[in-house]
Amino acid sequence: MIGFIVAGLVIGALARLIKPGRQGIGLLGTLLVGLAGSVVGGVIANLLGTGDIWELNVLGFIVAVISAILLLGVVEGAAARR
Repeated sequence: MIGFIVAGLVIGALARLIKPGRQGIGLLGTLLVGLAGSVVGGVIANLLGTGDIWELNVLGFIVAVISAILLLGVVEGAAARR
């Protein structure tokens, strides 16, 4: 479980570094976006047959970062409407 949280922070931080512009979310938001991206990446990697949903592999990590970047866009869009 601790590894999952650390992976979520790393994935969320990478997504924030890759996505241009300033994101108005804090550490908790980064963690939540990273965790959500990590779950999506694990599910897609599992569907492709490269590993278990909770197993860290290269394809799952790449998909997790990409999905976290997309989720950041959604969070920014929702924050802009307020």
